[in-house]
Amino acid sequence: MTTPLQWTSYVPGIWKTTIGAPSDLSPLAFIGREPKTEALQQMGEAPFPFGSGDVAIEQKKRGPLLSVPLTASEKLYGLGLQFMKLNQRGRTRFLRVNSDPKQDTGESHAPIPFVVSDQGYGILIDTSRIVTIHLGSTVRLAETKKEQIFDRNNQKGQWKATLVSERMEFLLPLEGADVYVIAGNNALDVVRRYNLLCGGGALPPRWGLGFWHRVPTLFTDKQVAEEALEYRKREFPCDVIGLEPGWHSKSYPVTYEWYEGRYPNPKQFVADMDREGFRINLWEHPYVSPEAGLYEKLLPLSGSYTVWGGLAPDYSLEEARTAYREQHRSEHLSIGVSGYKLDECDGSELTGNSWMFPAHAEFPSGHDGEQLRQMYGLMFQKMTSELYREEDKRTYGLIRASGVGASSMPYVLYSDLYDHKQFIRALCNASFSGLLWTPEVRKASSAEDWVRRMQAVCFSPMAMLNAWGDGTKPWSFPEVEHIVRHYIQLRMRLLPYLYSAFAKYHQDGTPPFRAMPLVTGNVQNESGAVSASAVKVDTVDAAYGGNKKKEWDDQFMVGDDLLVAPLFAGEQERDVYLPHGRWFGLESGETYEGGGVVRVAPGLEQIPVFVRDGAVIPMTPWRAHAPRQGEQMPLILCHFGEAEGSGSLYDDDGESFAYERGESVWRKAEVKRSADGSWTGTLSGHEASFPSTFGEVQWHFGLKKLP
Repeated sequence: MTTPLQWTSYVPGIWKTTIGAPSDLSPLAFIGREPKTEALQQMGEAPFPFGSGDVAIEQKKRGPLLSVPLTASEKLYGLGLQFMKLNQRGRTRFLRVNSDPKQDTGESHAPIPFVVSDQGYGILIDTSRIVTIHLGSTVRLAETKKEQIFDRNNQKGQWKATLVSERMEFLLPLEGADVYVIAGNNALDVVRRYNLLCGGGALPPRWGLGFWHRVPTLFTDKQVAEEALEYRKREFPCDVIGLEPGWHSKSYPVTYEWYEGRYPNPKQFVADMDREGFRINLWEHPYVSPEAGLYEKLLPLSGSYTVWGGLAPDYSLEEARTAYREQHRSEHLSIGVSGYKLDECDGSELTGNSWMFPAHAEFPSGHDGEQLRQMYGLMFQKMTSELYREEDKRTYGLIRASGVGASSMPYVLYSDLYDHKQFIRALCNASFSGLLWTPEVRKASSAEDWVRRMQAVCFSPMAMLNAWGDGTKPWSFPEVEHIVRHYIQLRMRLLPYLYSAFAKYHQDGTPPFRAMPLVTGNVQNESGAVSASAVKVDTVDAAYGGNKKKEWDDQFMVGDDLLVAPLFAGEQERDVYLPHGRWFGLESGETYEGGGVVRVAPGLEQIPVFVRDGAVIPMTPWRAHAPRQGEQMPLILCHFGEAEGSGSLYDDDGESFAYERGESVWRKAEVKRSADGSWTGTLSGHEASFPSTFGEVQWHFGLKKLP
């Protein structure tokens, strides 16, 4: 028997209901960020997207079952970090944190029970427990239509493994959960509201958007310095050097303490690197060694099972979080360490390489192993980001597990389990759930593969080479060193544009990297002339290979004006879907009419990147590293095409939280054309009391490609 739910207006465009008696430990409660109400109000009100009684609850033996109606052609996105599909319609998702997901089950480093519909609504479940969602993958007997039934053997061309279902079903924890309905005019509105509900998007420091290099595990301080300075000699920009496990006195389990044999004077080492323009990022994981100074303090605050012989602290307890922060502040922040790579907080309990504490582990808070594993990634993001906030310094780092509410956390997800195409699909999927993902480069099978991976990572939330295992360097393939150098330098040239895109993410929830359904809606629903090769997105995925239609999960937007369509090793050309309007090849200068599919063959020297007609892209000359607080750099405003247009430029000190205290400015670069055909550009005024990051301003008008 189903029961209609009572919904309470929570913030503009978002409604909430509580089912059962949920645990006091949930992602939104733990993160504790207030919704950005003003930004939500600016989006305007939106009607509740369902009719009375459409969303109902039914009590089952395994827990409450939430039922939501679906239309026949509806597409469903989100569910966190997913690698196999973009449109999740017709799938069942078991949303458990897993460091080693081998099958397309929904398990992931960051499984998020947030579904985004192309019909303009989202459903969010806020719980620290596992949720199973049937995304139109179940058909009740009373709803089965005979006309949908085809025999697999005799009607093979018409048979589908998953019939079109009239509903989406959420199996909630036995204890219940808080449920949110989020409305919008389109999928992007829904995602923006979700991000604003979670406190807005993260704004990293400027240096975080530079290039990152992680050195081999057992490097000494001298080897690190030599490797870093090679970047400067070869004119490769680099902002961050990451140290892997060998910086610890013990690393499996960890001590969080420096190993004197490799780093005899950590304070001097960090200071020397800083003088050369390099920030230091430290690898760590959650499991505390008996030889750590923290061990005795955390022992009574830890779970009933160890991992690698180390404690699994109960970081739902403030006392445990305080002990962790005090040690890190004393040993790391006090000497200038800029952030962390938070590894192995995801676990792999039920795979062949199991090592995580079990779901039945007990913790002093009364929470169990299932909850702590689902929450560990969020806990570490909050603890470390709070450390830097207390010092009025921004950080940017890496995390291997995440969840609901992570949009405001300055962390990028990573893992090395996937192929290059899956890396790009994950980058697209992350944009539906308030996540950032890096398709980090670790190794390559050839010079061609190396270039394609490097080109793509330079257009991602974190441009990073992770050489911890094999010591690769950007110049490891000498025959293509010039191409790799060019794209790392281009990343630095685009720093003002990228930083402004992240500022927009923080301010109004718009993801800086966006999958195509957040840009165009449904490709096949766009009006206007579409080329004969345009491909419709399929609605229902057949489990036995029936779906052969393209999802456009291999291209994405960066900010509002750049569309990136990576190529992969072995490809000489590819199709690209361009939204309506005129587009230009950012580096090729070719002109394209949007609203359909174009085919490009750029050669190894280029990754296909397209810029909108009329766009004004703020850039700067490349430099070895991002400007420090108080430094200035020239500003180059590049106007593309034949249409008048504008672009936005955000500015603050790039490092502190002064922007939250009003010390920031948005500037508008606007381009007009006079009757005689000449161009003029204006850059909105700048408050004299605010120290601008930009000095000399140069304009380029009517470009078809980068100068």
